[in-house]
Amino acid sequence: MNRLSILITLCNGQTVPLELFGQEGTLFEISQEEAREFGEACYQLVEGKRYEYRIGADYRLKGEVVYPSQLNKSTGILQPGNQVGRLSLAVYQGDQWCGEVQLEVRSVKETYREDYRRMLEEITECSTELLMHYNSPVNQYFKPTASGDARILYQRFAFVKSLIDSGEFANAVHQILSSPATCWEENKELKSVCGVKRIDRQAMRQIACSARRINTPVQHPLYDRLKTLPEKIEARSLRETVDTPENRFVKYALSAFYTFCSALISNKASRDRLKKEGKRVVDCLGRYLNHAMLKQVGVPDLLPLNSPVLQRKEGYREILRVWLMFDLAAKLVWQGGEDVYQAGKRDVARLYEYWLFFRLLHLVEEVFQLKVQNLDRLIVRSDDGLALQLKQGRQVALAGVYECESRRLNIEFSYNRRFTGGKPYPEGGSWTLEMRPDYTLTIWPLGITQEQAEREELIVHLHFDAKYRLDKASQLFDVGNETCEDATECRKEDIWKMHAYRDAIRRSAGAYILYPGTGSFEKRGFHEILPGIGAFAINPTKYSQGVEDLKKFLKEVVEHFLNRTSQREKMAYRTYEIFKEKQPTVVKEHLPEYIGENRGLFPDETAVLVAFYKNEEHWDWIVKHKLYNVRLGTRRGAIKLEAGLIHAKYVLLHTTGELRTDCLYRIVPGGPQIYSRNDLIRKHYPVSEKENGKEGFYLVYSLEEIKEPGLKDRIWDVSRLAAYGGRRKSAKPFIVFLTELIKVGSSR
Repeated sequence: MNRLSILITLCNGQTVPLELFGQEGTLFEISQEEAREFGEACYQLVEGKRYEYRIGADYRLKGEVVYPSQLNKSTGILQPGNQVGRLSLAVYQGDQWCGEVQLEVRSVKETYREDYRRMLEEITECSTELLMHYNSPVNQYFKPTASGDARILYQRFAFVKSLIDSGEFANAVHQILSSPATCWEENKELKSVCGVKRIDRQAMRQIACSARRINTPVQHPLYDRLKTLPEKIEARSLRETVDTPENRFVKYALSAFYTFCSALISNKASRDRLKKEGKRVVDCLGRYLNHAMLKQVGVPDLLPLNSPVLQRKEGYREILRVWLMFDLAAKLVWQGGEDVYQAGKRDVARLYEYWLFFRLLHLVEEVFQLKVQNLDRLIVRSDDGLALQLKQGRQVALAGVYECESRRLNIEFSYNRRFTGGKPYPEGGSWTLEMRPDYTLTIWPLGITQEQAEREELIVHLHFDAKYRLDKASQLFDVGNETCEDATECRKEDIWKMHAYRDAIRRSAGAYILYPGTGSFEKRGFHEILPGIGAFAINPTKYSQGVEDLKKFLKEVVEHFLNRTSQREKMAYRTYEIFKEKQPTVVKEHLPEYIGENRGLFPDETAVLVAFYKNEEHWDWIVKHKLYNVRLGTRRGAIKLEAGLIHAKYVLLHTTGELRTDCLYRIVPGGPQIYSRNDLIRKHYPVSEKENGKEGFYLVYSLEEIKEPGLKDRIWDVSRLAAYGGRRKSAKPFIVFLTELIKVGSSR
């Protein structure tokens, strides 16, 4: 059991003790310096853990995560749940508020501080690049006003802070201060002729012509040539200086950052958290500006944005990039930021979800070679600034077209897409409850609407869910591991949720977990990459191996869609063919089981040829040779060649005056053959005198006895079949399906 003792200073100056009890390694106390550096409280808990507390007698704690004991109000349980960041607990004596204690809730991920900073920095970069690279018109004509909303002030500060409080920015400044760009400037001063070390043409002219001259001493070597010399001449020299346009720009940029942060701190609407974090940033910027090197630098007359030094030299190019994004970042308003850092929160899990959106967007653009058409939906003009439209629960859909030599596909990448529940087939959505994956990649052929593609089974959805707290995905597919106590390891519920997406959302071909950890896994439902379930490790770093794994997976998805004979495509077509009829055929009669050779013996797909034999001689030939022939061609009595004739699996034979028959034969697999009349004659086929000398071709079936108990020993009434013509048409062969035939059968 771990124990942490805290002494709370109340508003009246008195102190009251608070003790916290928890598991080993879940209670921490950090120094004041470390707390100031990271903007955190000194006393820290861990998310997802349960703590017992005890406060001084007659006092009690109050807060959303506080569960006091029913026996003693000074003791109880703290359950911070998944909230990460500042936790303020009020202290009461009776019903009177006496003060509060500030606690910090850590993430279970050890790297959450660095992850939080890096992800917020990348979100800021991506948001500002959207405006810079995609020429959004809202930036051209809009000037933000100072907001009085504390949330908006902190959001703007968080964006700017992510740019200027990063390790890259600090390294860039130190690089400039330690190795600044310099230039040589000409220095002019009046010197005695004796002190001039270098005599050039201009110096000679001054020696010869300058006023205020003095007599040359008689013993001087120049006396014979110059009776007088100037008292002083103007000497020129070169001096190395740091007062360059590029260094002036650096000082200007740092001053702009300093002024912005100072203004936010002094704003009346600013809260304590902004003031504390802002003061640390302002102090850091102040130290930069007070450096001896920058004190030698003046105010810029113009901004040398096209300077090779600014654009290429290490340190300077980073400052230029930050300055270019700074103005845009200072205007950004992000409603989704409330989920991340409102009321002291530091919800790194939610930030990971937002960060992944931009990482996946760039990946989809790269793999599918897209020029996304509606990026302007991400940032729109608002009363408070440039609003980033990325917030949990709000759908964002960006679309483009993938084009290659063999196929053109619509691509849509969505955040928080809602799949409405209870949708009847063939409509899109969920057929049970509403589902809302974090990210959905939707693919369908160009030329039809998404709605039509849904109805015709031509669309595919791939879903991705962010799981920041997951660290070890190796056990996700471990059959023997049913539970996992460690919050950073797998939970079976995570993988079950992926199966829920696959099962409930129609036309879903895959669902995958994205998490910051190690190891990527992919499980295939059949033989192809889709359908599938899996997990990819994507860490908040610029170079994550998991991103490469996911990129490789998406490239395989592209190749899969270019394969026009894929098993998934065939399965989708079969699904469409089967379910397009709202009223399914019902057959309850006794039939052979779908086993072995009869695996595909579906009665509504099994064709039966109902045919006529002429006489006993014809019948004897059929029985002896196990063959039956159907005449082809244009002569009277011939039939058209149609699919049913080719794919028929049974032949039912009848003759004149015998419409109730038991002569059902199975056609030998392999299909019929085409015989000429001469081929049949060579097999001793009985030809009438009337047909002698006439040419013709026949479709000939090889027959075998019925083996299936459900079809054997039954009498079939041909006259009850709808296609039977009767009278002169009674001898004409026709095709029926087993569904209809089985209804006119009876036992012997």
